Amino acid sequence: MKSDIHPEYHNIMATCACGNEFELGSVVDEMKVEICSACHPFFTGKQKLVDTAGRIEKFNQRYAKHFSEKETDKA
Repeated sequence: MKSDIHPEYHNIMATCACGNEFELGSVVDEMKVEICSACHPFFTGKQKLVDTAGRIEKFNQRYAKHFSEKETDKA
């Protein structure tokens, strides 16, 4: 193995835009990120699913007769 060709590995503090800091191992001296697990909507539970172009309503209209027939069959 050749000597003096590998970068130096450091323990650094990465900083998020929300202010959260966490320790990482890296070859860079400092790291700033825009989003982390503390502020990402998926991990915080604030993620909203967006129904684009009313697909759910279109599906319900298309199969409304089918669903109503199933409900009357059950009764």
